[in-house]
Amino acid sequence: MSKGDKEVSTIRKAKHGGILTVIFTIISILWIAPIFVVLLNSFKRKAYIFTNPFSISAVSISKGFDRYMKGIDKAFCGLLNYSNAIEKTNFFKCFGYSLFITVGSVLVIILCCSMCAYYITRVHNALTRVIYMLCLFSMIVPFQMVMFTLSKFANILHLSNPMGIIVVYLGFGAGLAVFMFTGFIKSISIEIEEAAMIDGCTPIQTYFKVVLPILKPTTITVAILEAMWVWNDYLLPSLVLNINKYKTIPIAVQYLKQSHGQIDWGAMMAVLVLAIVPIVIFYIICQKYIIEGVLAGAVKG
Repeated sequence: MSKGDKEVSTIRKAKHGGILTVIFTIISILWIAPIFVVLLNSFKRKAYIFTNPFSISAVSISKGFDRYMKGIDKAFCGLLNYSNAIEKTNFFKCFGYSLFITVGSVLVIILCCSMCAYYITRVHNALTRVIYMLCLFSMIVPFQMVMFTLSKFANILHLSNPMGIIVVYLGFGAGLAVFMFTGFIKSISIEIEEAAMIDGCTPIQTYFKVVLPILKPTTITVAILEAMWVWNDYLLPSLVLNINKYKTIPIAVQYLKQSHGQIDWGAMMAVLVLAIVPIVIFYIICQKYIIEGVLAGAVKG
């Protein structure tokens, strides 16, 4: 390829890159816009959430700057919605239940599923093949097919509490986790494990001292995906938990609906913001590992 052809190719790649940047920027704005609207309306009075949901003032700026600035004071109520939301939902208690269930579920899923994937990968027999196929099958079974049976068995086994629902989440989260861990473990050279065993490590010691540290990218990816699912889940807690005693944040949001269909939209927007913030912070801290872990678990091996 001549120098001129290389320059033309570079210019074309730059143009394509610029077009893709614009496209993905627009898509990003469209994804972020609903969150911004929720945040904006969480500070508004109830009357103006519907009349001017996308505006920061109760009146249009076309009616004059002074009236527009007065409209801002009129439309916004400060942190009143947040204090009402915390009081009405008993937010901190619900936050505690959500945090306990999410952290417990993620830890149990990571530990059990990574060990299961390690066993499946290193032991080749009919049993491990059946276990792996069942895990894959669980990923494609619609939840609606099993939710009533699940609710019945949860009551029989006394799983209608924060500790019990962790077991349920382990069952539903195992499919994706085992699939990702298995794909990554296949890429780990078995000579490393053999060297550890020659040095006197048992299989359990080899797993915890050698394999588990290598699994860090996939572990973080699984943790993020499972944490986002468990934290935001409404249907499973509503079916399994005794919601008269244990309310997670999604259930608490639903309880803001009053009789005759009346909803305190200001408080609901506020509690949604409070619910979004922890998982967004967790995602931002760990997001750099997502692509690395997904590619490692789905492509390697």
